[in-house]
Amino acid sequence: MTLIPQRTVASQIAARLRDDIMRGVWRTWLPGERALSETVQASRNTLRAALKQLKSEGIIAATPGLGNKVISNPSTLEDRNRKKSVGVIIPEPMGSLRPFVALWIDELKELLAESGCRLRVYDGRQYYLANPNRALGRLVSQSAHNAWVLALSSHHMQSWFALKGVPCIVAGSLFAGVDLPFFDVDHRAICRHAAGVLIRQGHRRIALLGRESQRAGDMASELGFLEGVRGTSHRDTTADIAYHRDDVESVTRALHRVLGKHDAPTGIVVCNSYAYLAAASLLAARGLRIPQDISLVSRDDDPFLRFLVPAPARYVVSPHTFAKKAVGAILQLTAMDPVTRSQTRLGSQFVAGGSTAIPRAKPALPNRT
Repeated sequence: MTLIPQRTVASQIAARLRDDIMRGVWRTWLPGERALSETVQASRNTLRAALKQLKSEGIIAATPGLGNKVISNPSTLEDRNRKKSVGVIIPEPMGSLRPFVALWIDELKELLAESGCRLRVYDGRQYYLANPNRALGRLVSQSAHNAWVLALSSHHMQSWFALKGVPCIVAGSLFAGVDLPFFDVDHRAICRHAAGVLIRQGHRRIALLGRESQRAGDMASELGFLEGVRGTSHRDTTADIAYHRDDVESVTRALHRVLGKHDAPTGIVVCNSYAYLAAASLLAARGLRIPQDISLVSRDDDPFLRFLVPAPARYVVSPHTFAKKAVGAILQLTAMDPVTRSQTRLGSQFVAGGSTAIPRAKPALPNRT
């Protein structure tokens, strides 16, 4: 179980106090820290972090020897909260994204709303071009948000926001040379572990299926996979990497390439849940059984994977947990505070499923489609 970070709990306490002030529960002074910590059922340290956030927002002010004075009346505070907003940039409409991405964005919207902050989503391939400067400049200038969230971002997009100094957080891994706050699943650790799972079962020829247009997380996945191979004591272990685009035909070609070799892999790690679905379907159509003939591991998890038979070995992260990791940093950005924890890599839960087994024989070569 992942513990809730203190900054997120503090943000929730701050949201509760903010709401109480807006409703006129406390019009001039807040209670003392001891009484207030009992009221909100939080530790003194967590309460102080929440009070610090309210101070940075101009809602309360500390008066030495007296306590915390309310300096924003309910109407002023409500008007200020209505103006707080965050923009999220995605490459495609929500319905075209992986379910996991759409789910954590929905969770983030609800969590921000609890703190009086609105979220708006902007989709468009123009923001992900090799030269997105004009499109990003127009978007940011025409959309007055306090902070931005960059989802599935490219190197050029991250570099533009870093260069312009626009308050943002990357929902994903950073590219080398970019200095921005980010939160992401630890893909490097996942793929290192996935390689180890296959090797410990006896697989000595393994492969990784990854996206052709690599994002930072995909590059970290490849690095972790190779680390898992190089770190084994079984020196006869070999590894292959095949790249594909986001379509079935490309996944078919990548799968055909690795299985068509003389030393074809008996175990494959797949870096995308849709690609896993395509690979499993293609193998089944050609009479190859999972895991009797070939083992598969999915780096990602999505709700539809639970309906596959056998259940995929995969790495699970809750969309709610993923979104919750970002809330504290985003609220700090909207308050124009420095982000206290700028790098967050989430752990994941490995679900063994039934898609891996001890290798028995070399898989047969699939037919081309």
